[in-house]
Amino acid sequence: MDVDRKGSPSIMLPSADTRTAPGETASNTALVRDLAAIVGSENVCSTTAERMVYESDGFTMARRRPAAVVHPASTAEVQAIVRLAASRGIPFVARGAGTGLSGGAMAPPGGIIISLTRMRRILDIDLRNRRLTAEAGVVNLKVTQAVAAHGLHYAPDPSSQSACTLGGNVAENAGGPHTLKYGVTVNHLLGLKMVLPCGELLDIPGETEDNPGYDLPGLITGSEGTLGIVTEVTVRLTPLPQKTWTALAVFETITDATRCVSSIIAAGIIPAALELMDANVIQAVEAAFHFGLPLDAQAVLIIELDGLEAGLDELGARVRGICESHAVRELRIARDEAERTALWMCRKKAVGSLGRLAPSHCTQDCVIPRSALPEVLEKIGQIARDFDLRIANVFHAGDGNLHPIVLYDDRDEEQVQRVLECNAAIVRACVEAGGTITGEHGVGVEKLEFMPLIFSDADLATMDRVRAAFDAQGLCNPGKLLPGGGGCADLVLNKKAAV
Repeated sequence: MDVDRKGSPSIMLPSADTRTAPGETASNTALVRDLAAIVGSENVCSTTAERMVYESDGFTMARRRPAAVVHPASTAEVQAIVRLAASRGIPFVARGAGTGLSGGAMAPPGGIIISLTRMRRILDIDLRNRRLTAEAGVVNLKVTQAVAAHGLHYAPDPSSQSACTLGGNVAENAGGPHTLKYGVTVNHLLGLKMVLPCGELLDIPGETEDNPGYDLPGLITGSEGTLGIVTEVTVRLTPLPQKTWTALAVFETITDATRCVSSIIAAGIIPAALELMDANVIQAVEAAFHFGLPLDAQAVLIIELDGLEAGLDELGARVRGICESHAVRELRIARDEAERTALWMCRKKAVGSLGRLAPSHCTQDCVIPRSALPEVLEKIGQIARDFDLRIANVFHAGDGNLHPIVLYDDRDEEQVQRVLECNAAIVRACVEAGGTITGEHGVGVEKLEFMPLIFSDADLATMDRVRAAFDAQGLCNPGKLLPGGGGCADLVLNKKAAV
């Protein structure tokens, strides 16, 4: 063992004089041998079958097989792996649960995947100061489960929270239904440890609310793993609300539902969550789980208020009045925790249930002004007709974060081409409406070509210089976030890219 400048233990690298070009690493037994020397042979995946499992994340349209997959169990092991990769010029990418939806965890050409799923320990729970420190592989929901008995929870709640991990949440600045009121990941991140692309350790303590100097956690959060590998995080814990009011509002038209969303916010009411599901999603969820959703409705809203018990019912009555002013057909208020859980199960299981409608789906992720929801959703409907595709909508309506889900069959190459063109049309429509290209899923490889729609050449050049300050060799998740080289269509349509 040796010790780095901050006193953190790190593992000595095995001696290696041979330099290997990135494109040759897939058959490089020396690389596999040296990775095994760091983590043990049982924690290195190198066979074709093993590597195929890691070809993509949740954005399955783009695939590339890694040269190897390595599973470290500590920050020190991550440092050793990164130093090995840097010494040989081998690109690498960190991966958590693989639930990302933009291809951000896909392997770079000839590169290795550093999987953090073995790093799943909660290291410290500080109830007095309402903070928790955990390794990057801890599943999001496990944080709340660890502190719920003490009246606390971790507020950011992506729909994949039962699977996604904290490291991935930091990489994408993950949101979720309740971040309308409580904020996204960066609003709850106090400190972190990150292995830099050279193998050194950046340690930002989380004991205080505001550290002097540059806001490095703010810079790192949402950088999609391009600046380094986050291995530990310290997060803020939030008290559970005294009372919760949850309702399902049923509408005859999606226009009525979206105008109701804007009216609720305009009235000065900030719900804990405000989620919309359209007719396609309603049909899929009801067929899969039989929750009793109305199959003839064009849209439903899940509305949740929370806070102090005093006055919450009166606030709920105001929301009811607003819904009625927008022709709500029915308002079902959850009578107990079981009914509230059932309503949220509808939302959390929505995307998975779409497999009943088509073999494949691709989830878009754009943000628009709330006031533009009716017009943009109408435009998305027209885009679906133009490309002869079916689109389901389930999204965070309260903050205008759209998730149009394009349904298709990935065995049909002509259909795949139409999906790519359809996605581009959706993104452009959202930007034209005053929106942006992603709210929480990230750029990854999927949205590389759209970055110039919202950033100037000078903007992108500045971002590239920031990235180079962290990663001079360009080995840390290259080909993601910033344009340069091939785009998403090249990966999707070039089937050889996965080999």
